[in-house]
Amino acid sequence: MKKLDRIQFPGKLNAVVPRGAAVERTTAARVVHRMLVQTIRQSLTTLGVLTAHPLAFGIVGAYAVLWLIFQPHTFDWHAVAVLSTWFMTLLIQRAEHRDTQAIHAKLDELLSANEAARTELSELDQQEPEEIERKREKTKR
Repeated sequence: MKKLDRIQFPGKLNAVVPRGAAVERTTAARVVHRMLVQTIRQSLTTLGVLTAHPLAFGIVGAYAVLWLIFQPHTFDWHAVAVLSTWFMTLLIQRAEHRDTQAIHAKLDELLSANEAARTELSELDQQEPEEIERKREKTKR
């Protein structure tokens, strides 16, 4: 009779597998989890950049026009509040994105002008927010 191992996955998921297979499946589960988290992080970053694009305002405007065309009887003060919220959210996102890009351009210029600056810092804005925070914590120590 084969001996069995119990694997505890994140959450309430458990599995019983033959001894020796537990290590392989646990490693596979970690790899899949890491890939999933990385995909979600990249998607959220891309979504943030896309909402700062001027086309996002056009999409919300087109949505409002289509709403007026296809369901004008439901376009009341609630609809105006929803569309106003969307427009303000996009406006704030665009302003934040513009400010961030300006700060990055200024910092890149300062880093390129200073010979003592570390070159890896100029590429820091290409990384995920969590990685940037880890590097900031390392620098503080």
